[in-house]
Formats: sequence, structure tokens, C-alpha cells
Amino acid sequence: MTAPAAPIDPWLLERLVCPATRTPLRYDAARGALVSDAAGVAYPVRDGVPVLLVEEARPLE
Repeated sequence: MTAPAAPIDPWLLERLVCPATRTPLRYDAARGALVSDAAGVAYPVRDGVPVLLVEEARPLE
């Protein structure tokens, strides 16, 4: 079985970066969020739209 596709266009996902660290983000299907490993936070994706605001980021557990 293949992994579910990200609800974000793959072209866009390749270009998104963390607003705090300017490092690439990865999509985490379990969290439904874009993860910045460098910052240790996850940015929510709401209705297919990434919310890349530092104040909206949740710390990784």
C-alpha cells in the first residue's frame, strides 16, 4: 500500500520553507502538518492551505 498523498501540491511543497529557520519542510500525514525538523515545530495545514505563521506552530513531541 502506498502512503497517502499530501493535501498540498507537490510542486508547492518542494518550495515551502520554515519561516523561522528557512529550512525545507516535510509533510507529516499523521499530524496533518508541515514539519520543520530544524525548528522542532509543526505548522498546521487547514483545508489544504499551509499556515506558516510562527505563532501557529506547535512544538514536536
